[in-house]
Amino acid sequence: MDTALNSNGFFPRSLDADLVRQRIRELEAGKVGFYSVGLYPASLAYNCAMQQEEPASLLLAARPGRQLLGAFSQEALEGMDPDHVATVERMGSHLQNGQRCPNTLKDLLLRCELVVLSANSNHVEEDLQEACRLRAELGRDHVVLACLAGSFSHDHIANESYVLCEKVPNLGFFSGFHRHGALRNPHDSFTANFCHPSALTALLAARMLDRLSPNIQVSPGVHNVEGQYIKAAKNMASVFAGFGYTYHYDNPGVLPTLLTLLLDQCLDQAATVSMARRNRQRLYNRQPFPLTELGYGVQRIEAALVRGGDMEKVRDHTFAQLTAMVADVRGSMMRPVSGKPTRNFQAGQVLAEHMRVEQRCPNSMEELESWCEDAGLRKGGLEGLKALRYWPQIARKYAIPVHDASMVNLLYMAIYGQSSTKDVAFSVMTESRELSNYCQESVRPTHSRRYAEALQNLDQSEAMDLVVNAVIADNARRLIRDDSGVEETEANAEPPAYLKAMNVIENAL
Repeated sequence: MDTALNSNGFFPRSLDADLVRQRIRELEAGKVGFYSVGLYPASLAYNCAMQQEEPASLLLAARPGRQLLGAFSQEALEGMDPDHVATVERMGSHLQNGQRCPNTLKDLLLRCELVVLSANSNHVEEDLQEACRLRAELGRDHVVLACLAGSFSHDHIANESYVLCEKVPNLGFFSGFHRHGALRNPHDSFTANFCHPSALTALLAARMLDRLSPNIQVSPGVHNVEGQYIKAAKNMASVFAGFGYTYHYDNPGVLPTLLTLLLDQCLDQAATVSMARRNRQRLYNRQPFPLTELGYGVQRIEAALVRGGDMEKVRDHTFAQLTAMVADVRGSMMRPVSGKPTRNFQAGQVLAEHMRVEQRCPNSMEELESWCEDAGLRKGGLEGLKALRYWPQIARKYAIPVHDASMVNLLYMAIYGQSSTKDVAFSVMTESRELSNYCQESVRPTHSRRYAEALQNLDQSEAMDLVVNAVIADNARRLIRDDSGVEETEANAEPPAYLKAMNVIENAL
């Protein structure tokens, strides 16, 4: 897959100013295409139809076997304006010999300058390979390709999980917050990001997307890998948020802590992923203009850690300056004043309701999915649950620290753990005091524990002295007890549930 998209920019490698000028004019009049469609692109198209009589900049094409508006329920379709629906259907077709024919991926590549592959993680790689093949066949090498999928992909042969933009670094990534049904509200406004490792490509593509509707504001960014990771991680966080809102509705003091931690951990995980990306130096050092020209506050935000007197860079948080990206995470974890929350949030609500009734965690992911299906949620649209399946692989692949993923770890434990482990997870998730303690204590990094750190650095004299003094102090206490004959009668108190959960997670992950 790495070689499938070596080039993914708007411009040929030419120094001819007239040629470049002509290409810029083409982009100003260029169209955007969404292939495969689905709920978000179809809702976005409907938003465009509401705001403009005949949107000329957006084209749609459904994948074979899929209906253009098939992602909507019958109830939703009945609530739509017939004229707007007709406009959307015209976006998905073209005239041929006087008759309307549905658009294909080939039509989009011929007529658009930017094509967004909107399939989920089950189909997006297949679609990308087909788009690359057709693009080369048609001689349309400067049509920029991007994806919308915000979940982890999985290689079943290698048994490896990853975000697609990490595997294909030149792929664009489009992300916008989509609360269920909200894009069909003519009064609501939305923010989105278009990210591409080339700042120039990101700037031009974001402008094209921004023109689609006055109600959608799209900002450029270069952090496609980080953006896609955040999207995948926040789907899992949204499930936990839905659980928290529903189960702890009568104890609102827990929610601010829980929601803040879910947001922070999404960003911290993505920061770790950012430090590991292969093209990181090129991302910052080979741009045609500074990233501050895209709307970033500063070029880089990096966290550092002192190890043995040396300062070590550990995390890059630059992408956290992309307001729309952070808003996407926040929005997915909020219960709206009107309308429905995201589908992942609703899955968390279903989980809470059944855990309250059953007084246990779900026996399996399959049972949880059946609960969701019974509540009217298609399991295929629950990206958070799908991502959770691959969480241990993701955590290992990107070396995500345990303390940066404690909430996802707890959710995973509640669904995939052994029966005894699930009992512990149930106690932590359902007892507000245990949950508050877990939120506070689980974010403490293991490397911040002085003695654990010392054992890892015994070649340093200060570390060795710390351990030696601890041993001497322990031996002295033992001698005093032996001499006095006084036996310690400490109660073997049962550790609290949140500590049990932390021990299980730290040992397992």
